[in-house]
Amino acid sequence: MRFRHADGSTVHLAYCTNVHPAETLDGVLAQLRDHCEPVRRALGRDRLGIGLWLAGDAARALIADPAALRRLRAELNRRGLEVVTLNGFPYEGFGADEVKYRVYKPDWADTERLAYTTGLARLLTELLPDDVSEGTISTLPLAWRTDYDERAAATAGAALTILAERLDALEELTGNSVRVALEPEPGCTVETTADAIGPLTALPGDRIGVCVDTCHLATSFEDPATALTALDAAGIGVPKAQLSAALHAEDPRLPEVRDALAAFAEPRFLHQTRARTPTGLHGTDDLGEALAGDALPDDTPWRAHFHVPLHAPPAAPLTSTLHVLQDALALLVGGTEPRTRHLEVETYTWQALPPKLRPRTRTQLVEGIAAELALARDLLTGLGLKELP
Repeated sequence: MRFRHADGSTVHLAYCTNVHPAETLDGVLAQLRDHCEPVRRALGRDRLGIGLWLAGDAARALIADPAALRRLRAELNRRGLEVVTLNGFPYEGFGADEVKYRVYKPDWADTERLAYTTGLARLLTELLPDDVSEGTISTLPLAWRTDYDERAAATAGAALTILAERLDALEELTGNSVRVALEPEPGCTVETTADAIGPLTALPGDRIGVCVDTCHLATSFEDPATALTALDAAGIGVPKAQLSAALHAEDPRLPEVRDALAAFAEPRFLHQTRARTPTGLHGTDDLGEALAGDALPDDTPWRAHFHVPLHAPPAAPLTSTLHVLQDALALLVGGTEPRTRHLEVETYTWQALPPKLRPRTRTQLVEGIAAELALARDLLTGLGLKELP
């Protein structure tokens, strides 16, 4: 979906396809047919943006076979879909029964992460619509925090420097610009936007910035205005933002609140949980760990890294952090010019929701994704952006 900003530029809104498990090109093509095109139709749109996720094997297959890449682009066009952004955070296995810590491998200290991201950039230059010359890729925020030492940091910094140089060369070759955005996430080396400033200011140019994920921002109790002001002051751009909402528990002391939270503790994804106190941020790697003992203070609200559907917050006594998304979005695109032009709804946890809340059919999932995009569309038009055909 495209929107005209008051400054005359185009802001793109997409939804991320990592919600649909696929590791091969055939699987990606099936996604377009079974999910993406039906979402477009449900919204009554002639054109819909998708934030495409290509697993390592699928990306390599497309790079090795130009005919396959042409086929993918033709399918996108035929189904009324367009790609201006890729989700390059998960490398493989995102549809597995247990993802947890696996999603952080390979990290930026591993040469495979550089190879994978370089390949995605090459593919994106070929997938961009004919009237768009700028693409973005969101990526892992360096690494999971454990086993990340000074040597790993130096290796990761060198890899990102090489990536920036390759992106410069790619633009010279193709005429299309690709920017990469580190996505701060709780528990990672770069957990917050503030953590991103040091590593990114050490890099040349502006090819690599921050992907602001509003679920992650909220989980770490970051204030959107403070976060974005600090990035601006450091000269760090926001190539991309992901519109998502975290799980919020106002009073985790109450048994009924803990029971409600327990329904969201599931075996597939990590749900890092945080509490903010006057002495700082306290956290656990997973929601079950927070509920099992006294790792977190319970006299202050908890937030969990669980991407809940934007349009359907959980029932009381829980809620979502949609208000953080709204505040961040106003700062990102509500000013005289947008801080970012690429927005992506990223609720990948539909099938990890408590059983009563999960979509039971493909049609229900399509309707849910369409409802999220409709909410995001309404937020954008409410900020003065004009929806384009």
